[in-house]
Amino acid sequence: MRPLFPIGVWLQNPTNATAFRAAGINTFVGLWQGPTASQLTSLQQADMRVICRQNEIALQHPAATNIMAWMHDDEPDNARGRGARLGFGSPISPARIESDYRALKQRDPSRPVFLSLGQGVAWDGWYGRGQRNNHPEDYAEYVQGADLVAFNIYPANHDSPEIAGNLWYVPTGIQRLRAWTKDEKPVWNCIETTQIHSGGRKPTVAEVRAQAWMSLIHGSQGIIYFAHQFEPHFVEAALLADKEMLSAVTQLNQEITGLALVLNAPSVTDRVTLQSDNAAVPIAFMIKRHSDAVYLFAVAMRPGKVAVNFAFTNADELSAVSVIGENRSLAVQNNSFADKFGPWEVHLYRLETAPKR
Repeated sequence: MRPLFPIGVWLQNPTNATAFRAAGINTFVGLWQGPTASQLTSLQQADMRVICRQNEIALQHPAATNIMAWMHDDEPDNARGRGARLGFGSPISPARIESDYRALKQRDPSRPVFLSLGQGVAWDGWYGRGQRNNHPEDYAEYVQGADLVAFNIYPANHDSPEIAGNLWYVPTGIQRLRAWTKDEKPVWNCIETTQIHSGGRKPTVAEVRAQAWMSLIHGSQGIIYFAHQFEPHFVEAALLADKEMLSAVTQLNQEITGLALVLNAPSVTDRVTLQSDNAAVPIAFMIKRHSDAVYLFAVAMRPGKVAVNFAFTNADELSAVSVIGENRSLAVQNNSFADKFGPWEVHLYRLETAPKR
């Protein structure tokens, strides 16, 4: 049985759990007005794990074995409304989150506590934080109140020119969360799959794949898909209604699940150097070793074209390179190989190596 890599969906009805399971999703994150007994039973029948609020039903229900973590209220770092005339006030304080965390752990110390934060993780100027926008220092305190931390930002849908279309804000948030947690806690992130609002833009299939692999390459240990559409009318499971995107996400999930053993392995550093012909399109990559092979996963971080050369610099000798999922191999010369990337393109390489004689 393959090790589980967490692939979640945000706040969906458990009646659709079987359909999401068929798409390669293995975790429900959040339950509307729940958890209820029927919600937990439906998820258990679909063999779907869940992250949910802690209540008496969840603590006592036989299907609680499917609960992998307890969750705080969503996005406590965003400002709370004070009414139409007074506007937005302050977010929930980090001290309150830490207090709630202790209470959750006291009632059930056996499960981790999950904290989902907003786009202020990646964007200091996010005005939705009200009186605490431009205060990134808050986040080092927020993460003290959780064992597992996630965040969201949706560049394709974004209405700010600073963020709109700039997919690199997704890995920026991951890097910042890893720094704030000192790499001592798992970091997850959310990825857009729909046109959320009428003023936004539905991400392309290539952008969704790029966001996913940018996330993984920069250290995310779990993916959560945002599948809602709010305008021009509300569709909770809009991802399931979009045949093209559903097919692409299913294929992406199969790809991630198929590489779970590799992704769960420690990263390897100081092994490869990169040269490119276009500094305006940086390539992010990570290296993993599993069994008898080395894996190099790479993504273009800007919407341009670039040719690159990956050169091995350690004692291993590179003998063969295959590109996973693309039915092609690359020539090896002088312990290096070359390839080309289009806008936001992802390439996943399996490298055959041997110690030099």
